[in-house]
Order: sequence, then structure tokens, then C-alpha cells
Amino acid sequence: MATLRNYIIVTASYWGFTLVDGALRMLVLLHFFRLGYTPFTLAFLFLLYEAAGIGANLGGGWLAARFGIPRMLAVGQTLQVVSLIMLSLLDPGWSAAVSVAFVVIAQGIAGVAKDITKTASKSAIKAISGEGSGQLFRWVAWFTGSKNAMKGIGFFVGGLLLDVVGFRSALWPMAGLLALILVAGLVLLPRELGKAKSSKSVKELFGKSRGVNLLAAARIFMFGARDVWFVVGLPVFLYASGWRFLEVGGFLAAWTIAYGAIQAIAPSLVTRSDDGLSREVPAARLWAGLLVAVPVVLVVVMQTPGLWRPDIILVTGLALFGLPFAVNSSLHSYLILAYAGSEKAAEDVGFYYAANATGRLMGIVLSGLLYQTGGMTACLLGSAVMLAICWLVTFLLPAVSQPSAARARTA
Repeated sequence: MATLRNYIIVTASYWGFTLVDGALRMLVLLHFFRLGYTPFTLAFLFLLYEAAGIGANLGGGWLAARFGIPRMLAVGQTLQVVSLIMLSLLDPGWSAAVSVAFVVIAQGIAGVAKDITKTASKSAIKAISGEGSGQLFRWVAWFTGSKNAMKGIGFFVGGLLLDVVGFRSALWPMAGLLALILVAGLVLLPRELGKAKSSKSVKELFGKSRGVNLLAAARIFMFGARDVWFVVGLPVFLYASGWRFLEVGGFLAAWTIAYGAIQAIAPSLVTRSDDGLSREVPAARLWAGLLVAVPVVLVVVMQTPGLWRPDIILVTGLALFGLPFAVNSSLHSYLILAYAGSEKAAEDVGFYYAANATGRLMGIVLSGLLYQTGGMTACLLGSAVMLAICWLVTFLLPAVSQPSAARARTA
């Protein structure tokens, strides 16, 4: 019963954090686009957010193993509160260069906050789920899916707040909500949750198993392929096509909520195996292959004259993109915990999500650059190339467990 209680507390805590994080992303993106910033500059605003996340994931996993998961959750939530307060101090009278630099720094703090919180939360699932692969897959799928649904709600809330109360007035209640979540986590979670023997050297920290390394490589290209159209290209394209802030935020919210819902039911869409790998890894290859086809078909259809409006074609195609992407993402989130060593799961998860942040960083830069040079067509072609690389990497993933390697690595 205590195990389920801790799972519920961690999940609810991460829901609140993700709601605020999603709203903040939409507020920053649409507010500065309204002020006339170019797509590449918008991408630059999120650059440090993702770059800082790479180090935060690596360090967060090590710190979670050393000091316990509840403390790292509190650190992440505190940093997000600091970021929100900083952004509320932004002065409209500052020059564009000063404003961009200030927002980049605040977003960098938010990036550290997000990835420390995410690594600690995902590590908590491994720590409290027991050893059964079936329960682990179900819990990870529900956790990840519900989290992304909450992020989608955050996108909608961000667009709504920008329309109704404006940029600065939206930030203080978001900071207050996170402060309440921080206190609740410290009071309700066992202080020693997730504590384990941490690595004693950089070489040991990066000494991952083959499965962890390959899955991290696949994750880089999968999330780069999503963010290359999702972060800057799509919202700017829709707004430039005549959509209002609320409509842009609403579509991104609906996409992310549906994506999260599919993630949550992914275990029912994948044939399970007793060893937790022999059927799951081939399933990851199948869904990755299906994913490659979507942006390619979208490019062809959008270039065909006389069909529907390009914005309607795009949102319809990207709605279809969400199904294979969600199942594939859920499989990856399960597989990293299946490959992770039990002694240093937090470090393995941190390494994996550092790769995730690397992919998002690559996607963000390319999203602004490709949209500015070639529009949505260039973004979709970039997505197709990265998805093809992800698909090829999955054929190298080990489909059988390697207990001896895991024991040697965690000894």
C-alpha cells in the first residue's frame, strides 16, 4: 500500500510541475512572437533551456542516488519558482538584446528545474515499482502518458492566460502553485526514497550498458524529430496562417493530451514478453518505422496543389503522427528502466534523459533555422531524416537481458 501511495504522490507532484512548465513554454513563445521576434530568435530563447537540461539530467541522476529523490524533486521545483519570479521582473523598457539575454538565463534555470524534476520522478518509479516488468511497464506508461496530457493542458492554460491576463500577471499564481507542491512532496514522501550507491568517478558515471547507450542514441533523434516542427515551426506557421493565440495553444494542448493518453494505454497495444525485452524491442522497431512515413507523406500532400488549406492538412497529419510517436516514446520510457541497473537506476535514467535533452536542443535549433529558411516543408523533411536514423538505431538494441553485464556495471 505504501508503494502505491508513493507512486501517486510522485505522479501528482510531477503533474503540477508539468502543468506549469507547459504553460510557461506557451507564454514565452507566443508573447515574444507577438513582440515581433523572428523564428530563429524564438528558438534561441529556449536554447539554454535544453542545453542546461543535459547537465541537469546527468547531475540530477547522480544527486538523486546520493541524496534521495525527495530532495532532488524539491531542488527542481525551487529552481522553477526562481525562474518564474525572474521572468515576472522582465521590463518592457529594456532593449531587445538585454531582454533576450535575461529570458535565456531564466529559461536556462527552468531547463535545469525541469530535467532534475523529471529524472528524479522517473527514477522514483523504478525505485517503488518492484522487479516485475509488467507492473513497471504499466506504471511508466501511465506516469508518462498522464504527464504529457498535463503538459497539453498547460499549453492551453498558457495561451488562455496570455489572452486573458497577459504575460506578467500569469507568472505569480504559477509560482505559488509550485511552492505548494514543493512543500507537499517534502512532507509526504519518505526521505530515503531512491538513495543508493552513487558513482565515484566520471568514467564510472558514463560507463553504461550497451542497451542504455543505444537507447539514448535513438532518443536523441526521436525527440529531435518531434521538436524540429513542434517547438517553433508549427505554432509560428499556425499563427501566421491566421490562428489566434488561444487556438494555437488549444491545438498544441489537444495534440499533447491525446499523445499522453495513447502513451498511457501503450501496454495494451504491445504484446508483452516474460523477459521484458524479446517482444518489446521488436515493437519499438515496428513503431519507429511507421513513424518515419508520416512527415514524408505530409510533405508530398502539402506540395500538391488544389487540395485543402495547408494549415488543415498539417494539423491533420500531425494528429496522425501522434499515435506512433506516443507508443514509441512509451516503449522507450519503459526500456530505459528495463535496461537500467537496479543499483544506479537514477544515474542511468539521468544519462538517458540527458540524451533526450540533447535531441530537444538539436530540434529547437533546427526548428527555428529550418522554418526561417524553408518553412514547414524544411521542418518536416528534417524530422523525417532524424526519424530514419532513430529507426536504424533500434535494430542494434539488445532484445535479451544481460544480467552479468548489469551486475558488473553496478558492482
